[in-house]
Amino acid sequence: MAEEFNAVDIIRTKRDGNALSSAQIAWVIDAYTRGVVAEEQMSALAMAIFWQGMNPRELARWTEAMIRSGDRMDFNGVPRPTVDKHSTGGVGDKITLPLVPLVAACGAAVPQLSGRGLGHTGGTLDKMEAIPGWRAQLSNAEITEILSSVGGVICAAGEGLAPADRKLYALRDVTATIESIPLIASSIMSKKIAEGTDALVLDVKTGIGAFMRDPDQARELARAMVGIGASEGLRVRALVTAMDVPLGRAVGNALEVAESVEVLAGGGPADVVELTVTLARHMLELVGVDADPVQVLASGAAMDSWREMVRAQGGDPDAPLPRAPIIESVRAVGPGVVLSCDALAIGRASWTLGAGRARREDDVSASAGIEVLVKPGDEVAAGDPLLILHAEDAERLTRAYAELGSLDEPGGALTLGPRDRPDLVQPGLPLIMDVIESA
Repeated sequence: MAEEFNAVDIIRTKRDGNALSSAQIAWVIDAYTRGVVAEEQMSALAMAIFWQGMNPRELARWTEAMIRSGDRMDFNGVPRPTVDKHSTGGVGDKITLPLVPLVAACGAAVPQLSGRGLGHTGGTLDKMEAIPGWRAQLSNAEITEILSSVGGVICAAGEGLAPADRKLYALRDVTATIESIPLIASSIMSKKIAEGTDALVLDVKTGIGAFMRDPDQARELARAMVGIGASEGLRVRALVTAMDVPLGRAVGNALEVAESVEVLAGGGPADVVELTVTLARHMLELVGVDADPVQVLASGAAMDSWREMVRAQGGDPDAPLPRAPIIESVRAVGPGVVLSCDALAIGRASWTLGAGRARREDDVSASAGIEVLVKPGDEVAAGDPLLILHAEDAERLTRAYAELGSLDEPGGALTLGPRDRPDLVQPGLPLIMDVIESA
């Protein structure tokens, strides 16, 4: 670049609460990607951003610089409008799996570049890899070909997309700056804009099982991402949705694939179906496709798209999914009503069973996880199954029970109370809390 800056001066500027110039931002992202700015210097800058924030202009320029650090995909050869969905992550959030084939069956193309799970939240690629033979790594030519012929693809993002973000994300993970709204927003949007779709729908989770627990913070993140999209000329809409209880019943990779197939077959939990259909409607509306996802789902066309998608990536849609060798039920000791169901505790227990990873290089179990058979407000009888735990070894099962806690005391994954005290049931968040789009 023509103009050179000093990393220390840039850190000081942001530390003292001043705005960075567009030229400073472009220089520091480029220099960091090339290794000119040291990790400890970018750590200091990330912490300064964490405390001081960014104004909309800074955020737009920061995101733009991260996009320019790598390649941009081009789907001009795909004979359908392209639209993607991104979720900020949660427990039992398998929505991508039924959503992509549903939107494809409606007539749009969905290039769903996905990631892996970390901590208590599941990763879409980990779920899909439970299908025998399915592969996540595709070339750009393969992605374009599958989009043109099938209409939907779920795959890993290429190494060339926003490499600055990949470097910065790893740094944020070890410097306690993950929760910064500007850094979250720019991280998500740099990859999604570089992906090159015509439109994007964001599913911003809130509640105890989400990264943004506070609904106001979730709305702030949604507005930031919508604003970035508008600055780049991308049609973006954000939904703020509930993650206080797990989505659906299944938490864990193969279990969530099975539940997704159930939705595509016309069944499945009501909350998973509702969110899938709602997101599909918004995606189709943004790209001008006139189709009713409810009718398409009922027709079986989405299931046909799913099977084609899985085959196109080497998977066998008819192959049995992995099954854990140890399966145990947690049962109600007496009659009662479910007062609460903690998404974070369920997610942690599923992670402990092997369904998630503590570090990005860790392996995950395809078969481990939890089936959550009840929701707050459900009445149960003595002996009714509440949870079904799927584990590969007894030691993990023991640790998962410790994570779940007691059914009789507050603080556990599930809390039961007397049937005559329905007033004690914790009121849940509405599934769809807000819809945010640019003015």
